[in-house]
Amino acid sequence: MPSTPESPTPAASRTSGAQTLARGIDALKFIAAREGVTVVEVSEHLGVHRTVAYRLLNTLADALLVFRGPDGKYRGSFGLAQLAVSAYSNLREVALGPMQASSDALGVTVALIVSEGDIARAVLVVSPRNGAYHVVFTEGSTHPLDRGAAGHAISSLLPHGPSAHPEVIAASTRGYTKTFGEVEPHMYGFAVPLQLPHGGPAACLNVITTRSDIEHDAVARLQRAAQDMLVALG
Repeated sequence: MPSTPESPTPAASRTSGAQTLARGIDALKFIAAREGVTVVEVSEHLGVHRTVAYRLLNTLADALLVFRGPDGKYRGSFGLAQLAVSAYSNLREVALGPMQASSDALGVTVALIVSEGDIARAVLVVSPRNGAYHVVFTEGSTHPLDRGAAGHAISSLLPHGPSAHPEVIAASTRGYTKTFGEVEPHMYGFAVPLQLPHGGPAACLNVITTRSDIEHDAVARLQRAAQDMLVALG
């Protein structure tokens, strides 16, 4: 009597599925924390064969969680950014009013940035409603935590020593950070540190602008918005 292949037991299927899910999550975290990774790097990180990593990355790409660039490296895609942003839905709801008021008054884009490991992520970006020229960037976008006014403002809330960036140290006494061209060329950045309550991450309210003359007004508006948010968050 010819033998037939045995079907996997339900328990085996669940174990296999859980392992695949765990690998997918691990791969997403690995990709999100870096500015582009190769199939080889993912396979080495996960401890799997290159073909397994390739299939996994293709599945993530089909779900719009990652994309493969012209250089062959994989990066976080729109879907991953949306997942990250959605995790802060309550914070976004509380922040929208104060941030919109600041944005309209200053005529510039205001962003709420939070720390995620060694990166800074924009979880809410608000543009002025008055139609004036302003800089725009994408919710969910990231940059290294050691760069830009936002990164330095957040870093000032984290443990740091005397060798930290001057703006990190200055934020402790001045109450805000300012940079020029560290993230975007020819752009000024102003940011106010914001320690979210109830065990929330270190964060900041941030402005990126072509105008240096709004420094005083921008900082005052951002500090007021941050205070309003803290009151609302309890």
